Amino acid sequence: MVLNHPARQRGRVRLGLTAATVLALAGSAASAIPATANTPANAPANAANAAADRSERDRSWNETAYRGQVQVIRSDDGPADPTTLTGTVFVDRDRDSVQDRRERGLAGVTVSNGRDVVTTDRQGRYELPVYDNMTAFVTQPAGYQVPVDDANIPQFHYNHLPEGSPELRYGGIAPTGPLPDAVNFPVVRSGETDARAQECVIAGDLQPYDTTEVEYARLGAISDLSRRDGYEGCGSLFVGDIVGDDLSLYDDVRGLTSVLNGPARMLPGNHDLDFDAPNAEHSFDTFRAQLAPAYYSYDVGNVHVVALNTVRYPCTGDVDNADGTHPECATSTRRYNGWIDEEQMAWLERDLARTDDDSLVVLASHISLLNWADQGSRTHQVDQVQRVHELLEGREAVAVSGHSHSIENMRTGDAMEGWRELWGVEGLPFPHITAGAISGDWYSGEMTENGYPTALGRDGGRPGVLTLDVRGNDFRERYTVTGESDRVQTQLALNSPTYREWYEARRAWNADPQGAAPEPGDPLVIDRDDLAGDTWLTTNFFIGSTGSTVEVSLDGRPSQPATRTQEMRGEAPRIGAEWSDPYAATQQLVHGGSVADRSMHLWRFELPATLTEGEHRARVRATDAYGRTFTDTITFEVVEQR
Repeated sequence: MVLNHPARQRGRVRLGLTAATVLALAGSAASAIPATANTPANAPANAANAAADRSERDRSWNETAYRGQVQVIRSDDGPADPTTLTGTVFVDRDRDSVQDRRERGLAGVTVSNGRDVVTTDRQGRYELPVYDNMTAFVTQPAGYQVPVDDANIPQFHYNHLPEGSPELRYGGIAPTGPLPDAVNFPVVRSGETDARAQECVIAGDLQPYDTTEVEYARLGAISDLSRRDGYEGCGSLFVGDIVGDDLSLYDDVRGLTSVLNGPARMLPGNHDLDFDAPNAEHSFDTFRAQLAPAYYSYDVGNVHVVALNTVRYPCTGDVDNADGTHPECATSTRRYNGWIDEEQMAWLERDLARTDDDSLVVLASHISLLNWADQGSRTHQVDQVQRVHELLEGREAVAVSGHSHSIENMRTGDAMEGWRELWGVEGLPFPHITAGAISGDWYSGEMTENGYPTALGRDGGRPGVLTLDVRGNDFRERYTVTGESDRVQTQLALNSPTYREWYEARRAWNADPQGAAPEPGDPLVIDRDDLAGDTWLTTNFFIGSTGSTVEVSLDGRPSQPATRTQEMRGEAPRIGAEWSDPYAATQQLVHGGSVADRSMHLWRFELPATLTEGEHRARVRATDAYGRTFTDTITFEVVEQR
């Protein structure tokens, strides 16, 4: 990505609507700050150093990664009791995935069948009731690591479906046959998962629809993560929509995760469904066969991560409300809904009951428990959100999610119109963060010189990944834009009457393209008529939230505060040209994709009507809720008349 565009170096940027110029306008540079969790100290300085650093990091992960599989023991006679699954969680000292005579069992480890939750006895043994189509899994304990395969996918579960899935296009689960004699879960000691300091990467919506988009991901966020270390313990968690409906692409995704420097976990999204499944029981069979249980948990440091399944498919009238029907499913052909079924809710309650009270609970899902962009939709939020909130009352917690292809950093106490009416939620009891998307706006927009699309989101955000930097049970979130350092956190633009007039005309032309398309002109030139109306300098602060501030210094004058467009005090989303991100919306209206006509992390600063003709420079200082500061500049021109 070209951030040092020649025009910018000359102190003036004009929009030519090429990828290089587009990205030149978007970059920001932080004020000089020491290396912290927000600015990795080992960021490579140049390509040669990057290659050397990657080689060293790859060796480090490959030297410590524990590769293996679950041990499944079968005999001709079968288990003594076919109604009970038994086994051992053991420390695999020789790392061969087989419990040898001298390898002890590990006591006090949580094991589940997706309903019941038990802990191992002094010898590491467990017993679980058996039911058809269950997944047995171990909750990785802190200080230990479950094995990963060659693609870095953790191996910690066993599917029990004797007859296999019904006929499914992508195969589902092959027949597993009778219950094994035992299912043993190997682990090894791990300093990485024992550390109180963790970096937990949360990756939203990889979602390739074909191998071309797989390559976009490889060249973008996956390449970034392959050159980064520090997340060997917590790893990466891909929060659903691992692919875009074509489940045969899971093999390609495994190729992507194989280059990462830590475990790569997955949870299911609505584009990971077996759409030909006859019922919800089998709707994620292929996902379960190839990647992970539909829901599970694991521990690292003082963090308890819960990966939930919040997608109900098929969405039918058997999804109950008090009157016996679902308000949207029963009256439409909608195919899925945000939902946690009773079996999973019971498991969640039992899982949390065995979790230390002082642990940080990271509740991960695809469909958000609550969402800003879709605050009035039942489909795109989870019906059981209030019950989940009640289960976590009194705990340190954060909810992370994907699905909406937007960045939403909602903090404790934030509220939106519709939450109380639909869910009974007055304000958030703990932070809820939507992690953006690796695919951004579904890999849309103009191609960059790095080989992947700009894919600017409907909130104006850029593609990237979220990281939770954890110390004990405290965390700080940061967002890393694809292809950039953590210092790039803002993009600046001008919202003028001329822009808004063009915005409306271009939207109308895009809907009915008759005649020549309206051209945007130079977005960094405004005239007297613009200043006589409302013209704002806009700052899209990607991870900005309640508690963040944005200040603007114009032509070296003392800084003044900008105003956030969404206060998060129970108002409805503000939508339209007046509330848009002009930088993103201009690119989207010209090159395709969603239109950034709303954002919960946009700030506006009104330009004085008395600005003189000529060139002006604004310095923007964005400060997040933790006091970390980022600076950016924009140079624009005032003329008498365009």
